[in-house]
Amino acid sequence: MMPMAAFSPRGESRTPWDRVLVTGGAGFLGSHLCTRLLDAGAEVDCLDDLSTGRAEKVAHLAGRPGFRFLERDISAPGCADALTGPYDLVLHLAGPASPAARPDRPVEALDAGSVGTRTALAVAGRDGARFLLASSPPVGPDARGDALDEADPVGPHRACAEAVRFAEALVAAHAGAHGSNAGIVRLFDGYGPGMRAGDPGTPAALIEAALAGRPVTVPGDGSGTHPLCYVDDMVDGVLLVAAGRSVRPVDIGGDEEPTAAEVARLVIELTGSDSPLAFVEDTGDGRARRRPATGFAREIFGWLPSVTWQDGLERTVAAFRGPPEPFPAPGGETTDGRAGEERWA
Repeated sequence: MMPMAAFSPRGESRTPWDRVLVTGGAGFLGSHLCTRLLDAGAEVDCLDDLSTGRAEKVAHLAGRPGFRFLERDISAPGCADALTGPYDLVLHLAGPASPAARPDRPVEALDAGSVGTRTALAVAGRDGARFLLASSPPVGPDARGDALDEADPVGPHRACAEAVRFAEALVAAHAGAHGSNAGIVRLFDGYGPGMRAGDPGTPAALIEAALAGRPVTVPGDGSGTHPLCYVDDMVDGVLLVAAGRSVRPVDIGGDEEPTAAEVARLVIELTGSDSPLAFVEDTGDGRARRRPATGFAREIFGWLPSVTWQDGLERTVAAFRGPPEPFPAPGGETTDGRAGEERWA
């Protein structure tokens, strides 16, 4: 269960993997992971069908030795045949979205969680590679205390929630039944340069509104909190968990939980905008937001976030204002194939 002691995700040591497959790599977190892995000396195959990811997010990697972009759907028949490898690590980010994201594509979400995860696991098993599923936080009960199954049996978010649960169950089953070196990392509210601006209430959406001079809106009275995790810290966490052998799901998320109003006010200050702060109706579904339990990541993997939410916002604002490299200007879809309003990653 211990990580490889010689590996430091932001250090000078070389990555312990020679060749890595990143599914959903043309998205926010995926593009950052591809860049970090290449910088650390690994060869990277970036797989994305561009249904939610964007090729521009990895355009800065084109032509770099060891980088290959494959425009394919991990859920499509025969996809595994194109993934020749051999790989030492498979990072599966092309899984289902969080229950708050993309409710209009339930079939694709279910395919990603089932067929896509099974294909990625098969590729890792073929090569004897470490497999890591990037997952979403479980959805908490609603305001009445009902679990998702009881409160939303056929609702718009059910397909995504079930896809997430099935993907995690499939990974755990492979590890238990076949001894696969497979694990799960749950990602909470990641943000930073290159994130999408299309989800209301996210730092990117607030920054875009402030730069455009539009009202910067927050839901309700603005007291809702988010465990913000800057993307560099999130990449560190993913790679540290990947370098270990843990099967148990590991939470990666920020310790600081600023309120929505605090984030919005700092965005207005950092952008120098004259935009007003506006409080709008909270259209959330009333479900409780789970906080990340990062003790396991700290104690076993030595992960510790190092970027404060204020510093992270300042860096993100600077990236939105500056030239599009190394990450293109925001406005496209997240992903890793799965981040949404609830996860921001």
